Amino acid sequence: MVDTCLLRDTKQRRAILEELQSVKTHPTADEIYEMVRKKIPRISLGTVYRNLDILSENGMIQRLEQGAGCYRFDGAAHNHYHIRCIDCGRVDDVTDEAVGEIEEIIRGKTDFTIISHRLEYVGICPKCQKARDRKSS
Repeated sequence: MVDTCLLRDTKQRRAILEELQSVKTHPTADEIYEMVRKKIPRISLGTVYRNLDILSENGMIQRLEQGAGCYRFDGAAHNHYHIRCIDCGRVDDVTDEAVGEIEEIIRGKTDFTIISHRLEYVGICPKCQKARDRKSS
């Protein structure tokens, strides 16, 4: 991980980080682009993608892979857990404190030095479950 003190603070990067940290929805790069364009109308999609890469590589945000090269982003950089809907792709944080014990258990069972971890639950969100129920009725 690069020392974030050495990371240049640009207007675009700051706006991207602020917008991402202002929501709990785990948006895609395209969604972040639309959010940031309200503050910086001339920003390019490429600039947003490059800065999301820089911010995630430097541990300032999380990049959540959804398979097939699709990503969502989380402004909360600390280790925490997620649940993803397999139908619509919605991602929410999992807040149960009990899952926080998993890292400690794993530490005691390996000689690795754990520097990070990711845990994702996969399921069906309530909205998609209702749609599935309607289809099966």
